[in-house]
Amino acid sequence: MSESLIKNHNERLKGLIRKRRFWNIFLSIGILLGLIFSSKIIDINASRLLSGLPRLGDYVAQILPSLETNSLFLDSKTEGSISYWYFNLPKYLHLLFETFNMALVATIIGSSIALFLSFFAAKNTAPNSLIYFITRRTLEFFRGVPEIIFAILFVWALGIGPIAGIIAMMLHTTGSLGKLFSEVHENSDVRPREALKASGGNWFSEMKFGLLPQVLPNLISYILLRFEINIRASTILGFVGAGGIGQELYLVINFNYYEEVSAIIFLIILTVISIDILSGYLRKNIIEAE
Repeated sequence: MSESLIKNHNERLKGLIRKRRFWNIFLSIGILLGLIFSSKIIDINASRLLSGLPRLGDYVAQILPSLETNSLFLDSKTEGSISYWYFNLPKYLHLLFETFNMALVATIIGSSIALFLSFFAAKNTAPNSLIYFITRRTLEFFRGVPEIIFAILFVWALGIGPIAGIIAMMLHTTGSLGKLFSEVHENSDVRPREALKASGGNWFSEMKFGLLPQVLPNLISYILLRFEINIRASTILGFVGAGGIGQELYLVINFNYYEEVSAIIFLIILTVISIDILSGYLRKNIIEAE
């Protein structure tokens, strides 16, 4: 009896292995065909790529500063020094601070609106199907339109400056976080809410005491991640006049101030890395504390 059971188990295992192998081969072929088909549609030209890559290296070589070892730490009037390379550092730092504040304000306002709307965009927390449908479509609209399109519209309406960038990032943040928050709500445990409902609690108390405490670590994690994304986005939005360090980067690129291009890019990279490390540390400690 035991031998037959072992034999049947081995046969089932072999069948599962064959089935998995078949699906792996099928998916691999499908992905390969998809890549070939997509390459034909968008006209990827290997020779064009190979001829263009050296030009990329030429541009990188142009924007890098001409630093000299013997004058590296001399004053800003000495060519070849770090101070000469970053002669405009006070201006860059001011614009970086403006970029940071743009991302911070957009994240705070956007995540607050997203949290409010997420209760109406989750199937298990929406009051009815009509509100659920309308809220979902609204979030999809905010999420579907790229930040740069919003920024162009608001720059045209409100003029050049950071306010256009803040509104653009806020709307996109609302759409993205609203979807993520609603999915977190849908995956939450319903038992605490059911217990509150059974004891006479209303919808508001169910959300506040039955749902939020269990989903809060995930919400904070998503908000911090979105803040990192908004820091990068605010740099790009500056290219259409939405303020911040991106606007200055666009100007120095247009005027071919090559060394200033690299100076700003290195500052942006350093800022993004610092915020990434800090937000990762905050996420880890907040989740562990919860």
